[in-house]
Amino acid sequence: MSKYQVIVIGGGPAGLMAAGQAAATGAETLLLEKMSHPGRKLLITGKGRCNLSNVAPLEEFLEHFSPDGRFLRSAFTRFFTNELIEFFDNLGVETVLERGERIYPVSNDAQDVVDALTYWVQKNGAIMQTQAKVERLLVEQERVVGVQVSKPPESVLEQKSKDQSASIEYRARNVIIATGGASYPGTGSTGDGYRLAEDVGHTIVPIRPALVPLKTSGKIAPRLQGLSLRNVNARLIVDGKKQAEAFGEMLFTHFGLSGPIILSLSRKVVDALRANHEVEISIDLKPALDDGKLDARLMRDFDTHGKRHYRTLLQELLPRKLIPVCIDLTAIPADKRAHQITSDERKRLRTWLKDFRFQISGHRSFAQAIITAGGVSTREVNPRSMASLIIDGLYFAGEVLDLDADTGGYNLQAAFSTGWLAGLSAAKK
Repeated sequence: MSKYQVIVIGGGPAGLMAAGQAAATGAETLLLEKMSHPGRKLLITGKGRCNLSNVAPLEEFLEHFSPDGRFLRSAFTRFFTNELIEFFDNLGVETVLERGERIYPVSNDAQDVVDALTYWVQKNGAIMQTQAKVERLLVEQERVVGVQVSKPPESVLEQKSKDQSASIEYRARNVIIATGGASYPGTGSTGDGYRLAEDVGHTIVPIRPALVPLKTSGKIAPRLQGLSLRNVNARLIVDGKKQAEAFGEMLFTHFGLSGPIILSLSRKVVDALRANHEVEISIDLKPALDDGKLDARLMRDFDTHGKRHYRTLLQELLPRKLIPVCIDLTAIPADKRAHQITSDERKRLRTWLKDFRFQISGHRSFAQAIITAGGVSTREVNPRSMASLIIDGLYFAGEVLDLDADTGGYNLQAAFSTGWLAGLSAAKK
């Protein structure tokens, strides 16, 4: 039985930061990661480029989180964007600011981030053990005293004849759960932390996919598969009423809708579907023009090019792949001359351009969700230390908490900041 001062469960961004910070503060620290290498999910963030954070001001930053970004105020006050940039700069990972106020490593390679974090954790003296799945927390008199870890298969075969045990116990005065969520389970995020926390009395807000692509009814989206639209506005319509909107880029897929603005709306979509509401997404293809200005443009185009066919006129308005869909949905003959198009037909086109609507039938699974909504209730965690308010010596960091944000680096910053604070708090205790 080995003894440590701090044990960190999970080798993702929050766990690596927590373990490194605890060790740097002077605590004997053990990091347990169930996969063969740490940072597996980190490697695929930002399409492998790793969107580390965002330079939005603190108050604006907090507004990007659900259900209550205010919980993160203390963590962000202690360790925020500037500190993170300096942290990685000291590790030799230079960063750059890109469109959308997003921060990336200059190398555009998430592997550099994982390597730097791993090096820093080990340099600070933390012990890292991979292929170590934590089965349960050891708790005595409402205080954590360690963890029980299942042995890797080959270890079990070696040891079985000696002690018949398929598990190992590690003792520690403080344990940090940083196991991530349940999205991208192939990277090791299979929801272990929720089970561990619930087993010792914590409330788990029901988990569901977030930042997840959406499924649509009908055949329109599959016809547009692969088409990416920029500078459009997507509105979430629930039971006929607008609930939210997002401006930017989106993508059509063989099953429905994806892309940044769709992912940003998806959390509310998932919750509305779970409550059995009727959900639609309305795409405004010309958000820079109100109805009046758009109508004036259409009239000008029709007057200037009166002899052109409808399909030809649409080339000035839409991507080529979208033209056949527009013709079908507006029910205006493709070969009709511009000067023959009636005011009612022009109104149909204008309405469709401002309200290209899709019925949402569902969403993709955790396997395709970037993050997880739900998790350990933040009402049972001290925001100033990340310590459990139920079990003494237990801490939480990262996605295992009931906190999730839009795309843009917000979620990773939260993982780093809560990991930093949990590691410091556990070590000092």
